[in-house]
Amino acid sequence: MESFVDSVFEEMKDVLSKFVAESKHFLIAAAQEIANCFMEEGKVLIFGNGGSAADAQHIAAEFINRFKIERPSLPAIALTTDTSVLTSISNDYDFDQVFLKQVMALADEKDVVWGISTSGNSPNVINALRFAANNGIKTIGFSGKDGGMMKGLCDLLLVVDSDNTPRIQEMHIAAGHIICELVDEIMFGRFSDMLEM
Repeated sequence: MESFVDSVFEEMKDVLSKFVAESKHFLIAAAQEIANCFMEEGKVLIFGNGGSAADAQHIAAEFINRFKIERPSLPAIALTTDTSVLTSISNDYDFDQVFLKQVMALADEKDVVWGISTSGNSPNVINALRFAANNGIKTIGFSGKDGGMMKGLCDLLLVVDSDNTPRIQEMHIAAGHIICELVDEIMFGRFSDMLEM
C-alpha cells in the first residue's frame, strides 16, 4: 500500500509541475477579469456538478466571507445550492437546464459566468456558458483532459493536463484559491495598480 500511495503522490507532482508551468497567465488574467467585474458592481456566478459543485460553493464562500485578508464581502453566487430551483428545473424541464435558467435570470453584461467541468463536456455547464457567450457576458472555465466543448465558449479557460478526475479537481481548487488571493491583492493590496479604470 505504501507504494500505491507513493505512486499517487508522484502523479500529483507530475500534474502540479505541468499546471505551474502552464497556468500562470490564465490565473492572472482570470483574477483581473473578476476584480474588474467586482469594481464595476458585477457579480460572479459559479457552477459545476459533483465535486465541481462543491468547488463552486467553496470559491463563492471565499469571495462572500473573506479569503486571507479582512475586506468587504464580494458578490459571488454558487448556482448549485438552491434545492428548490435545482429540483423544479430538473422536474419541469431537464437537468441540462439547471444552470442555464439561473444564468438567464441572474446574469448581465457586468457579470462573470464561471463554469467548472473536469471533462469540459457537462451539458448543463455547456448550456449556461453558451448562453453567456452569446449574450456578451464574460465567461471563465475550469476543465481537464482536452478542454472538451468548453474550448469554444470561454473567454478564459484553464485546462488541467490530465485524464484523472481527482488530479484535475485538485488543480481546480488550487487555481480557485490562487485567483481568490490575487483578487484580494488586486482590489485591496499590493497589486491595486493593476485594476482597469
